[in-house]
Amino acid sequence: MIDPDVRPFLEGTELAHVATIGPDGAPRTSPVWTGTHGDHVVFLTGNRARKYRDLKADPRIALSLAPAANDYMPVILRGRVTGWVEDESRWEIIDEIATRYTGAPYPREVDAFGDRAIALIELDHQHVGVG
Repeated sequence: MIDPDVRPFLEGTELAHVATIGPDGAPRTSPVWTGTHGDHVVFLTGNRARKYRDLKADPRIALSLAPAANDYMPVILRGRVTGWVEDESRWEIIDEIATRYTGAPYPREVDAFGDRAIALIELDHQHVGVG
């Protein structure tokens, strides 16, 4: 379940930074757009992106957000990717996220990162604030 104090940050327009574990065991980070889908945290990526491959191999994930209005009120999340939405239903979630960030639905073209997929994250740690 997503903490009620955390949900507004995930449904805003701040970029989150996702940390994954690469094949060499080293951590990797990348900025992502976030959202929620039921009790899951979600983000979109391409099916040829490094973070997609990392999470398919090891579903452990960490996310952090530092709201521009108060960057000393970070949101720190950890959990696991428990599923992927890769069928046509993904576009409803993708367009909701893209419209929030850009004001328009997401383009349907496939680029170098591949076709879009939605990661479904189940949280096991949620923290807002320093400390």
